[in-house]
Amino acid sequence: MSSAYMDNNATTRVDPQVLETILPYFSEYYGNPSSMHSFGGDVGKRLEEARASVQALLGVEHDSEIIFTSCGTESDNTAILSALAIQPSRREIITSVVEHPAILSLCDHLERHEGYKVHYIPVDRLGRISMEAYAAALSEQVAVVSMMYANNETGTIFPVESMARMAKEKGALFHTDAVQAVGKIALNMQESAIDMLSLSGHKLHAPKGVGALYVRRGTRYRPMLRGGHQERGRRAGTENTTGIIALGLAADMALEHMEYENTVVRALRDRLEAGILAQVPYAFVNGDPEHRLPNTSSISFEYIEGEAILMLLSRVGIAASSGSACTSGSLEPSHVLRAMDIPYTAAHGTIRFSLSRETTEAEVDWVIAQTPPIVEQLRRLSPYWGANGPILTDNAFAPVYA
Repeated sequence: MSSAYMDNNATTRVDPQVLETILPYFSEYYGNPSSMHSFGGDVGKRLEEARASVQALLGVEHDSEIIFTSCGTESDNTAILSALAIQPSRREIITSVVEHPAILSLCDHLERHEGYKVHYIPVDRLGRISMEAYAAALSEQVAVVSMMYANNETGTIFPVESMARMAKEKGALFHTDAVQAVGKIALNMQESAIDMLSLSGHKLHAPKGVGALYVRRGTRYRPMLRGGHQERGRRAGTENTTGIIALGLAADMALEHMEYENTVVRALRDRLEAGILAQVPYAFVNGDPEHRLPNTSSISFEYIEGEAILMLLSRVGIAASSGSACTSGSLEPSHVLRAMDIPYTAAHGTIRFSLSRETTEAEVDWVIAQTPPIVEQLRRLSPYWGANGPILTDNAFAPVYA
């Protein structure tokens, strides 16, 4: 074993079957799907087949409820801005403190520059949303609630269905960023109170540069991109035909592997956690153990730096992450772990391992074998770690969050 890819929440490998299927659409079937001739018509037919595949994966009633976009971030931004545009008298937004930057950065902009009031709902030590705070924030002034379906760092699943029903009672629209959930857990939008849902292709073995936004039929909607009739006038711009066709096939495959994700992949994730925790003291798993994505593991190794762990893991061919790929490069602990009140000395040493249906038992065992000596090596250099374990005297260095 020379490598193990454990960063599938950042991105997945394009499935070989998906790649083989789309290659002819670069060179042989390259027509514009909006064109009347056969070059375009054939491609347009494949786009509608892809739409039907995404419809099936989400359990959507009508294929017209699927709008193809360029990524999850575009879907998120479009959903929130549309909800605000159709309800100008409502000037409040509700979201959580642990959302992806695709949501938090937009909310910060709207708060600072557009005068909206944003309610940031806290989470507890397991990353569970405070339903009491959520209920208190809901009012008839709220235009939209945007809550992630599952957290990208810890895998904690939010009770979005209950939250969507509560939003409806106040006349607010409910959007969920389901980028990490789609393809990993079964969804049924036909029986859901969720109005809008975002997904991204490269999280489920399609290429980067394609996503989708589900908009429930009857939901008032304003496009973010104008300039063409594509997607029934709801998202202008020539379609990313290869990406959309790939997303459709990836959706078919994700649906086919749903049980595998929730049995075999879950078992591999549990084996990984048990194998590491059995050998490494002062380490623990983050997130809600009862409601967590089957592929995601966030493990805190106390008293050492996560970036150093990642560097040494990379040297032995293991790819993992210290948090969201969209915030990598920062030396600050992730905003998710800070919101969960994970101690500084643990949050800084947290690693996210994220598996996929391509992960093998041999890869898991490689990570189990390589991680403990790396942690031991770094702790020998740590100012928080002494000859017999952590330094817990009154004079010990006690860092705090900035």
